[in-house]
Amino acid sequence: MKTVSLGNNYTIEPLSATHDRKSFACGDPALDRYLHQQASQDTRRNFAAVFVTVESSSGRLHGFYSLSMASANLDLLPEDIARKMPRYPTVPGIRLGRLAVHLEIQGKGLGTHLLLDAMARSLKNEIAWTAFIVNAKNNKAQAWYKRLGFQSFKDNKNHLYLMRQTIEALNLNQ
Repeated sequence: MKTVSLGNNYTIEPLSATHDRKSFACGDPALDRYLHQQASQDTRRNFAAVFVTVESSSGRLHGFYSLSMASANLDLLPEDIARKMPRYPTVPGIRLGRLAVHLEIQGKGLGTHLLLDAMARSLKNEIAWTAFIVNAKNNKAQAWYKRLGFQSFKDNKNHLYLMRQTIEALNLNQ
């Protein structure tokens, strides 16, 4: 999947050298710094795939997220889920490393749309995975993910997951 349209206003596409990242500001200096200084390096070095939301009329970046492969210790899952898993020490997953929306449009649903796009891209991945993993930066982010159905791993309330079967049931790729 190269580019996804968000109606006539936005597209989601892989980060490239043509994107102007300098004007992006989400209110979190670490996330802003990541997009400004590190995201293109992570993409080039295959540490993460970074996708950006581009406003169609102006070309401005209004959001981004990053994806990479991950794993989680089997013993950090609830017993009812863990007992259904093979007895490997870890569970394969996809990590949503970062997700941010520009200050000007926060609270309008773009973050949820970015998350759904990340999940849809993950489902199209031909590599096996069973958990979609996020590390919420703070309690506000953790509460947002929990409202969307994520559960905390046993080790840390801000270390969250959503099982692949749950995402598949959303029919995101239709």
